[in-house]
Parts: sequence; structure tokens; C-alpha cells
Amino acid sequence: MSVPRFTVLHVCMGNICRSPMAERLLARAAHELVGEQAEKLLLTVSAGTGGWHAGEAMNPPAAREVHRRGGQPTGFTARRLLGEHLDAADLVLTATGDQVDYVRGLRPDAVDRTFVLGEFGRLLPQVDPAALPPYAPEAEAVYARGVALVEAVAANRGEAAPRPEDDLDDPWGRGDAYFGRTADEIDRTVRPFAAVLLG
Repeated sequence: MSVPRFTVLHVCMGNICRSPMAERLLARAAHELVGEQAEKLLLTVSAGTGGWHAGEAMNPPAAREVHRRGGQPTGFTARRLLGEHLDAADLVLTATGDQVDYVRGLRPDAVDRTFVLGEFGRLLPQVDPAALPPYAPEAEAVYARGVALVEAVAANRGEAAPRPEDDLDDPWGRGDAYFGRTADEIDRTVRPFAAVLLG
């Protein structure tokens, strides 16, 4: 039986700006660390709480920002978040606290592996990477390390709610500079996360 890749699901509202940027910037960070092997070890996907943009490509300024940072914006198609997407995810990273509530409504059992992106980034440094299962460049080892990492971050969170400053502002309809700031915020979480996951 094949071992599943560790799967990260990024969630925002329309799935054309924040969550696809996070999806592709995490993929880029992983590729920078382990090259082509990244695709065998990690699956990074996204969806939106609303279906208004389902079937569309990434918003052009979001795509430009991903490309500018060395990521791959092509081949993306927006989709609406379904319960089955949450069932398949080992980690769910939302743009806002409201979207954590949305996930909770769809799948209450996903709450322990669901975080606002900024919240996850804020809690991540509290985890000792040496206490996690060791990294090895194979799917089984990365999966075990990723699951343990999510459990450790959840334990550090405890019952605390996300903070307002953990939310990722919606750049939709704004200029490229605003998308750049949003991508900076995403990178502040996905780069350290990839570094710990892929040891």
C-alpha cells in the first residue's frame, strides 16, 4: 500500500488570491529545499469557502507575485471547499479566523489540524524540531514528521483562539504592492514550515 503524501490544504474565500498564493509558495519553498523530490513528499492544495470563482485561474496580480518569487502559477483552477478536501488534509491553513469557523462547521473533527496561517507561523517556533520523528527523503518519514509537527503546534495552541493579527488581509482588487505584502506574510509562515517539515 502506498504511503500518502503529507497534504496541506490552504483556504480563503474565493480561492483566487490568498490560498493559491500560499499553495504555490509552499510548493516553491519545498522545491528549494529538496528539488524535484518535493512533489513526492508533499501535496499542497487550496480551496475557497465560496464558489463564485470556481473554475477560474489565479487572480493575475497573485499569479505575478508567485512567479516573481520563483513559484509556478500556471495550471491552477479555483474550487469550492468541500468536506472531502478537509478529510484528505493533514494540515489546514486558513486566511482568517472566520474560515476556521467555517471548517469547524463542515468537519468538527478537523479543528485540531486547522489553523489561521499567521497563527501557525506564530506557534511554529515553539516546536523543537529535534523532538519530531527524523526527516528522511521518503514519503513515509515526511508524513510521520508532518503529523507530529501539527500535533505539537496544536498542543502549543491549547484552547487559545487565533489573534486578529493572525489574519491575512484580502488583497483582491488592490494593487501589486498590496499583493506583495500579502505574499511576504505568507512566506513568513510557509518558508519556516517547509524548513522544519523537510528537515
